[in-house]
Amino acid sequence: MDAGEQAPAQRVTTPAGDPAWHVTRYADVRALLTDSRLGTSHPDPERASRLSQSPLFGGPRGGDPETERENHSRMRRALSSSFAARRMEGLRPRIQAMADGLLAEMARHGPPADLHEALSFPLPALVICELLGVPFEDRQDFRVWSDDAGHLSDRPRAMAGLGRLKDYMRQLIERKRREPAEDVISDLIAARDERGEFSEDEIAELAAGLLFAGHETTVAAIDKGVQLLLIDPDQREALRRSPELAAQAVEEILRSPAPIMDARRTGVGGLLRYANASMDVGGAAVEAGDLVMLDHRGANCDPSQFADPGRFDVRREANAHLAFGHGPHFCLGAPLARIELQVVFGTLFRTFPALRLAVPVDELRPRVGLLTGGFEELPVTW
Repeated sequence: MDAGEQAPAQRVTTPAGDPAWHVTRYADVRALLTDSRLGTSHPDPERASRLSQSPLFGGPRGGDPETERENHSRMRRALSSSFAARRMEGLRPRIQAMADGLLAEMARHGPPADLHEALSFPLPALVICELLGVPFEDRQDFRVWSDDAGHLSDRPRAMAGLGRLKDYMRQLIERKRREPAEDVISDLIAARDERGEFSEDEIAELAAGLLFAGHETTVAAIDKGVQLLLIDPDQREALRRSPELAAQAVEEILRSPAPIMDARRTGVGGLLRYANASMDVGGAAVEAGDLVMLDHRGANCDPSQFADPGRFDVRREANAHLAFGHGPHFCLGAPLARIELQVVFGTLFRTFPALRLAVPVDELRPRVGLLTGGFEELPVTW
């Protein structure tokens, strides 16, 4: 049964073994993303249903809906100017120069290459380090801590990884306080020191979350897009011949399921929300405290919204996917991620027109058990 035929909400068991409601239809997911009766907090987080053991997005936050809304609004206000679309667009030439440099280095080394290590990881890491004010030379450390924090089944490992990220940020905050610069962490420190908007722990937690999300998710999206294009020569050739299709191609990459990656996923998933009041979802009686998983991946393949949703098409138009969410929790980093991906896919096949996988596609190894996915390596040749 596809997303268009399913009931609005189905009772399921999460990969963590807890009960939940699973919503996959596009119209339902989109509407529920703006429903104030759903949030990320839970009055008893230790007893709430979980999706995974990751402390980042595997379960609820403590508190109540009113406090959650206030904290979320405060965070959005503090960061909205830092991640504004116009400011992100101003970074495009710098991001283009970074991508050109990485691809030139890959060309100098000659084929074959691991595109994951040559481009997918270093480009988003370079960009988020520069934006936040994190030293790029620390990338291998925060890479390990981020992988640990995003582990889905080993909670002690995940908690330790998140703790290391926060500790690192606390030390960096002290350095930035002594030597402020034009970066997001310095801006947060100013909001704390001048206006009292954040506690030290809140800044460390927020900065750790920005560092994690600012590189991990884009790394996985680059891996996914390269895979989709290299296993579909017609689509790759269309993009190579018409690099102006890069923006459309990026939206289709974000919308589309990922062969190999998705095939290795186990269990249901989605954006986690907890009901703060009893509610009816298409006839399903959702009780206060219930976990509701809003499956944006399923919604992005709903045939009632997308024609032939299983077909990857870089020319697809009217592509209102939900990869970045919708409503008050729409991803703040979406403008930056889009620019990074547009630069990558507008440049990659112009630089390497004969790029192809260096191994059979079924030999690619997804990063299973981690929150963001991607590949362990992405061997290519040209």
